[in-house]
Amino acid sequence: MNNNLKIAIISILILLGAGITFFLFQFTAPQKNIEPEQFTIPSTGIDDTREVAAQLEKHGFIKNTLAFRIALSRLKGAISVCVDCIQSGAYKISKSMSAWEVAEVLRRGPYMKWVVIPEGLRKEEIADILASVLGWSNEEKNQWISVYTAMKFDETEGVYFPDTYLIPVDEEPLKVAERLRAKFNEKFASYSKEAFKQNIKWDTLLKIASIVQREAAGKNDMPLVAGILWNRLLKGMKFEVDATLQYARGNAGDGWWAPITLAEKQIDSPYNTYKYAGLPPHPIANPGLAAIEAVLHPEETKCLFYLHDESKKIHCAETYEDHQENIKTFLQ
Repeated sequence: MNNNLKIAIISILILLGAGITFFLFQFTAPQKNIEPEQFTIPSTGIDDTREVAAQLEKHGFIKNTLAFRIALSRLKGAISVCVDCIQSGAYKISKSMSAWEVAEVLRRGPYMKWVVIPEGLRKEEIADILASVLGWSNEEKNQWISVYTAMKFDETEGVYFPDTYLIPVDEEPLKVAERLRAKFNEKFASYSKEAFKQNIKWDTLLKIASIVQREAAGKNDMPLVAGILWNRLLKGMKFEVDATLQYARGNAGDGWWAPITLAEKQIDSPYNTYKYAGLPPHPIANPGLAAIEAVLHPEETKCLFYLHDESKKIHCAETYEDHQENIKTFLQ
């Protein structure tokens, strides 16, 4: 073997070794002795792990996106990186971790998960969502319903604010209840002041708002529904709304808010506004801000009755006779 060939082979080996060294270097930690930080993937999710990798590189948690994706795919035992390998939520990672270590943390799942609570749910429905996302046992879920959300009379229902939360997966159910109540107090503060100015008790506001939330077909309906409910309340009339009776009945096997039957209108409950005038003892759901605003700023109307047709359009009437005509026109 001549010297030129030897030199060429040695050069190739040196270049190859340098390339391998540089490639492996991309898997190493960007820094040393750095405390863990929170890295959050938004609740809307990220469609591709390449975007997650780009964010990790942007914030200095990894040196190279390709290296991270290779590490993640090897940990998952996959040929290629899947789009759902990384869950949305919050993770504790450090810039002193290697790409392999960061990938392992993200592969295990977040230490805080996003929990979305829609408007208008009763606390049993909220408990189902929390249990599903946070992995509660049946006992923990039942404790949340019967104990942690029933420790004070005014906190039985209506104060578990509908919002998007980032909750530690190991947070105790009692702390979760406190978290939702704290969010309610934060959001409700300004409305409580407005209610005081209007001489409306805060719990009255919340009770009516919960009914508006369940009875309206959407936000555009809410001021009118609120105006009609105020008219009925101030006249001493029964509300006669299905939502309060649905709350009294509970889940009979078809869901918490299944249509009521004629026989169920005879249920003897303070929540049955077909039998009893006035407000129910507690809110019947956890309303959003639009419903609360509608009660504080209702639409001025002479209507005392309303219904929604098949397309969810609302029709109101000033008299019971006109309401009966609306029933014939739009529901029969």
